[in-house]
Amino acid sequence: MTVTDFRTQAPSNWNLPNVLTVARIVFVPVFLWLLLHDNGASASWRWWATLVFCLLMATDKVDGYLARSRGLITDFGKMADPIADKFLMIGALVGLCLIEVLPWWVAIIIIVRELGITLWRLVQLQAGSVVPASQGGKVKTVTQTLAVVMFLIPWGWVHWLAWVVMIAALVVTVVTGVQYILDARKAAKEYAG
Repeated sequence: MTVTDFRTQAPSNWNLPNVLTVARIVFVPVFLWLLLHDNGASASWRWWATLVFCLLMATDKVDGYLARSRGLITDFGKMADPIADKFLMIGALVGLCLIEVLPWWVAIIIIVRELGITLWRLVQLQAGSVVPASQGGKVKTVTQTLAVVMFLIPWGWVHWLAWVVMIAALVVTVVTGVQYILDARKAAKEYAG
């Protein structure tokens, strides 16, 4: 095998970024178990849930950085990473609803958008087109994450600020979802025309 052959070879799916992605999926039930313990009434269990959620969200940043910087981007990672992100965020939202910290309508709006856009991106990926996260999508992820963390914290006085952040997250979530759809329609028209 020559050096050129080695460089053009696709990276193995067995790499650190993909392991971190899979770990994010595997540890979501642990996070939920911590959150739902004693119906969310125990402050110590809520703090543990908060810590695990933050660590899992941090793996998203780390696995993406490692994959890009070390040339370890794989088709598996492209599909599994957004699924892991959604699995964690949806789990957190549902968990917060189950312990009655967050109303279901908030979770439903975010979940419908997240699943809809994720399914659309997977269809696009199967068609050979990768839909990268937009800047608005990155802002959405940050605001959703911050709002969830603030709702996870067992200090009631933080929840008013959590609501401010969650409303901002809802607005960005809906706006970016609509923008993805508009961009897809525009691209389809350009491709057809």
